[in-house]
Amino acid sequence: MPPMTKLSVIYYSSTGTLHAMAKRLAEAGEKAGAEVRLRQVPELAPGEAIASNAAWSQHFDATKNEPKATADDVVWADAVLFGTPTRYGNVASQLKQFIDTLGPQWAQGLLADKVYAGFTASMTAHGGQESTLLALYNTIHHFGGLIVPPGYTDPLKFADGNPYGVSHVTGGNNDAPLGDAQFAALDHMASRVVKIAGKLNA
Repeated sequence: MPPMTKLSVIYYSSTGTLHAMAKRLAEAGEKAGAEVRLRQVPELAPGEAIASNAAWSQHFDATKNEPKATADDVVWADAVLFGTPTRYGNVASQLKQFIDTLGPQWAQGLLADKVYAGFTASMTAHGGQESTLLALYNTIHHFGGLIVPPGYTDPLKFADGNPYGVSHVTGGNNDAPLGDAQFAALDHMASRVVKIAGKLNA
């Protein structure tokens, strides 16, 4: 039998949306037969910034003891799903800082030949979701990784509408919950990534 596919879901979340997306991806990856690591990257923002936003403060307190991502979580994995909220159409500094620490592993070729894809969220429908995912994928090119986007490989992708990854619009109050279209898209991306990584392993 081929070895079990190893999937790492590595993300940053300030108020909880990316956290919820990451949890769903981890669950879907396990259902697809993968061994999964769910890892949050460390918070970098100063305490006063976190305290200024009630939802941010609550989420920080609720998740501060969850396992934090390390370089080994990327090296270990056959497939990696990176998650970040949009920050001016770009990757959040917290996730970017984690990725920037992977230089030693990159130099050894330990980040190459793995499957990668991304997920994101923004408050508005045109808030930089596509540019954030494309910016994230610039790094994957440097890794020598294999970007496996969902594309339109299933009709459900015409409901969520993002061929570059999975994204969600949180709305003006930044609290719109994930819906059926997003859950279906997350499940599809996780199972597709696990399937392709499994074929590479075989």
